[in-house]
Amino acid sequence: MRIDLAVIGGSGLYQFEGLQNAQRQTLDTPYGAPSAALVIGTLGDHRVAFLARHGEHHEIAPHRVNYRANIHALQQIGARRIIAVNAVGGIRNDLAPRTLAVPAQLIDYTHGRLSSFSDHPGSTVEHVDFSEPYTASLRQSLLAAGRQLGIALVDGGCYAATQGPRLETIAEVQRLRRDGCDLVGMTGMPEAVLARELGIDYAALCLVANWAAGCGAAGGGDTASSPSAISIDEIFAILKECTSKVPALIRAVLALDRR
Repeated sequence: MRIDLAVIGGSGLYQFEGLQNAQRQTLDTPYGAPSAALVIGTLGDHRVAFLARHGEHHEIAPHRVNYRANIHALQQIGARRIIAVNAVGGIRNDLAPRTLAVPAQLIDYTHGRLSSFSDHPGSTVEHVDFSEPYTASLRQSLLAAGRQLGIALVDGGCYAATQGPRLETIAEVQRLRRDGCDLVGMTGMPEAVLARELGIDYAALCLVANWAAGCGAAGGGDTASSPSAISIDEIFAILKECTSKVPALIRAVLALDRR
């Protein structure tokens, strides 16, 4: 089966609007079942697969996602490129809520997650090069799609992957800032490295849903708000705005393939 692009939807993105002739495919993998059925359809003359990372009703917490099954299932159907959509908090001053960003680096702060296909009994240990965690060509396609559509996308930045499902403390975010992180989310790892292990191109489209704890327009945590000031209802309202731009960006990425 030829799949031109796979999209993994994060919080707020549980289905992909506009897929034509969509069919659901339930798969099993050597690592168990993926988060949800794969939805495979067409956008123009391109075949696209969609997978809801947290399940179709947001029932799977970030640390409970079966990342290995998700990535392996996409490989099974023939996906060679993945755009992962991630809801994140903004740390850097120019990464305010409603900003869309395409990060270039990441730091993994998660723990206890099954983070490699080499963990499977009988598998070969792979030491993949992860110097650049996101595929440069796919990142550039996303950025070009944004320019073509007039959708502002921030180029670059470092994604901090934290354990979740709770949000971070102000002190934790201050540490992330000192470490050079610009965005914070809970699902960027081990997803990115698993794609690398299977030789699948992978890039992230980050939707900034809120300021990370203690961050804001005044910058640097100088006017730090308490964690209780972060409203989950507001986060999902902002995500709804941001996710409405995703289908057009995906179509534009696919249109670049014909050039």
